[in-house]
Amino acid sequence: MKRFAALYTALDATTSTHDKLEALTSYFAVAEPEDAAWASYFLAGGKPRQSVPTRLLSEIARERAGLPAWLFEESYHAVGDLAETIAHILPPAQRNSELGLTQWIEHRVLTLRGAAPEELRTRLISYWDELDWGGRFLLTKLIGGGFRVGVARQLVVRALAEVAGVDHKRIAQRMVGWTDSQQKPDAARYLRLIAPEATSDDAQSGAPQHDSDLGLPYPFFLAHPLQADPATLGDPSQWQIEWKWDGIRAQLVKRGGRVWLWSRGEDLITDRFPEVAALGEALPEGFVIDGEILAWEPGASAPLPFARLQPRIARKTLTKKILADSPATLLAYDLLEAHGKDLRMTPLAERRAQLDALATTVDSTLARDLLRVSPLVSAPDWQALAALRDESRARGVEGLMVKERESMYGVGRTKASGTWWKWKIDPYAVDAVLVYAQRGHGRRASLYTDFTFAVWDEADGVRTLVPFAKAYSGLTDEEMRQVDAIVRKTTIEKFGPVRSVTPTLVFEIGFEGIQASPRHKSGVAVRFPRMLRWRTDKHIDDADTLPMLKGFIDDRAG
Repeated sequence: MKRFAALYTALDATTSTHDKLEALTSYFAVAEPEDAAWASYFLAGGKPRQSVPTRLLSEIARERAGLPAWLFEESYHAVGDLAETIAHILPPAQRNSELGLTQWIEHRVLTLRGAAPEELRTRLISYWDELDWGGRFLLTKLIGGGFRVGVARQLVVRALAEVAGVDHKRIAQRMVGWTDSQQKPDAARYLRLIAPEATSDDAQSGAPQHDSDLGLPYPFFLAHPLQADPATLGDPSQWQIEWKWDGIRAQLVKRGGRVWLWSRGEDLITDRFPEVAALGEALPEGFVIDGEILAWEPGASAPLPFARLQPRIARKTLTKKILADSPATLLAYDLLEAHGKDLRMTPLAERRAQLDALATTVDSTLARDLLRVSPLVSAPDWQALAALRDESRARGVEGLMVKERESMYGVGRTKASGTWWKWKIDPYAVDAVLVYAQRGHGRRASLYTDFTFAVWDEADGVRTLVPFAKAYSGLTDEEMRQVDAIVRKTTIEKFGPVRSVTPTLVFEIGFEGIQASPRHKSGVAVRFPRMLRWRTDKHIDDADTLPMLKGFIDDRAG
């Protein structure tokens, strides 16, 4: 536990990729396999469920520290992070624990859930009294369900690859599904993760070599944003051009007579999309398809907005109404495995030809309504392609994908295997007013960095600001510090961790999509909002209006 707490503190304290990689490598080089299994699970994005309610956690810590409620609240607001606040206020440790991370997680943290309040009080005080500041901070993050760490998954892969002496692409492949909550991290899984390269032909093919890995997908190949003039890419005929679809990136796996559907975030979503799983049942044995899950009504020429897919993910139970209102299809654009053979090192043009052939062999109804193959886009030159790209919103897409015809299927966002580019249209953008602020997380926990933005609306001759989006990214560290200072000076009211501020600041807010939403006060929901720039040249009276914002919905429909 001490060693992992020190690693967590080191990762949180730096933005240097080199320093983070060095810290990770040093940890995995000496960690016991069972501890390294849990550490890699958390670092790769695995999240523990909240074991103790926040209110009770705060109450026990406050009582242990002997603080009145008002002082604890003021401390919390000053620090901005509950776990950090608790670590600061607790009295010095009475004992020194030598328990490893696995013992802490499996015999302590995971057994807290559902315990009676008095038992929780006794156990938490005992646990805190065994740890220093860093250990208390980490433990509280874990039991509160707020564990987050600023390290990219690929950095964890690189560290493990360096320690194991195994190619990083192999480690990345083995880590697919690593954070699946249905499989507990343990020493055996970790040792398979870092095992030396297999030498048999079957193992080198890339197919899963362990029964528990049978349904795992391959690591996803990601595209780079195309910001340069596409004419610099040369002859368009050397590139495979497709529309960039707005859905859920997924791989459909058919092996051993079973079907699995995985999202890019490594969530197993087979039960969320039974009609896509039915497509998998109709596939031959040993096939893996890469594509996009879209909301698409049978017989329609274009997909529905992304928002129509959200009930499939958010609802615990899929009713007949949800299935009818949110029809799903798999739009396939790559074939990664066929008849059990790994095709990733086969050029894209050949993989596409095999995918087209596959689509003609499955049941015709499934092929028409479920297994749609992403259509190719052709034009004589880049100028003509740019003109087609300008039609993206009317088509319900985000732009174009530009893929080297000779590219292999790589791991992550790499150019080593050939390049894929995403040539997106410019985002929607409005000028909006900052009206609420909340503290950030990690190294920004002491700053107000999470903001709510509003646009003007008018009713009965009275103009009011109506909130429509929250955003926390897009500004430099220096700009964040400047905005934080203004937030503190212009605060009107406090609502727990949220501050209401006097409207003085205007920002250009960009977003990828917009949808009518009766659940929001503004009547709209936007997708992927972020701050494009701080409009210091504009007064709040110059900010945009709600009718203008809603006009984007009408433009899309038209």
